Amino acid sequence: MRYRKLGASDLEVSEISLGSWLTFGVGVEKEAALACVNRAFDLGINFIDTANVYGRGAAESFLGEALSGRRRDSYVLATKLWGDMGGGNQGLSRAQVEKQLDDSLKRLRTSYIDLYQCHRYDPNTPLQETMEALTRAKQSGKVRWIGFSEWSPGQIEDSIAAKGVEHFVSSQPQYSLLYRRIEQKVIPICAAHGISQIVWSPLAQGVLSGKYLPGAKIPAQSRAGSERMGGFIKSWLEPRVLEAVQELKPLAKEAGCSLSQFALAWVLREPNVASAIVGASKPDQLDENAGASGLKIDPSLFAKAEDIAGRAVAAG
Repeated sequence: MRYRKLGASDLEVSEISLGSWLTFGVGVEKEAALACVNRAFDLGINFIDTANVYGRGAAESFLGEALSGRRRDSYVLATKLWGDMGGGNQGLSRAQVEKQLDDSLKRLRTSYIDLYQCHRYDPNTPLQETMEALTRAKQSGKVRWIGFSEWSPGQIEDSIAAKGVEHFVSSQPQYSLLYRRIEQKVIPICAAHGISQIVWSPLAQGVLSGKYLPGAKIPAQSRAGSERMGGFIKSWLEPRVLEAVQELKPLAKEAGCSLSQFALAWVLREPNVASAIVGASKPDQLDENAGASGLKIDPSLFAKAEDIAGRAVAAG
């Protein structure tokens, strides 16, 4: 496993990180989830990402238990706030930052969060209020560094311009061969201001593994076949997309790796990407994904893959 510096922070994070959206505490049985966490550590994955809203606290509670026996300095822990936690608890106000942080710390059974992220932008709270609240959280020692997820270029620039506050070191956007929106503006802005990307859905919910075949029945044991985890994958199951993914397989074969590893290595070719978040329901999925770290692949193969994927996306 290779490691990269996270923006302007002092954190060194594994190129492949373990996510918990739709899986831990929600879509994957406890014993299987524990096996995935343990395997992640065996593989050198030190970066674990979650959010308060994943299962309304269930993912954080699971991780709090799963990590309780490990040295706190042996992993980098990231969580988020903003999502609806019920009872009117949502957003990035000062009160919510204070409440949600304390609630997350209790569920995660830790005294501090390495990376505390704004899950989305809150148009109902002045940005300065949010930044000041996050600054106080960092000064208190409960948070080491701060980040955001899926903010627009303008919102990112406004946060950079904020005075007298701590600044973000990470951005968590969607990014894959099939979804490249951040390349035009977000990456250049972030790269110029010490902000790294931690990308989610680098395999387009598993579609870029190549296991979903055009015209074929969805595998029952897959994410797309799961009632609890399959709701967000539907947009990637279009025939034109699945056909394009099959065209990528010979490129991965020529590169000497699996298609999943090829797609992850493509994401990691971008210097501003610090880590690619993967989800897992079985340990062997992590074995394969971790193999993408450090892969050296001919750029011409990536160029061909971009052309194939780009045509499929443009067609839609």
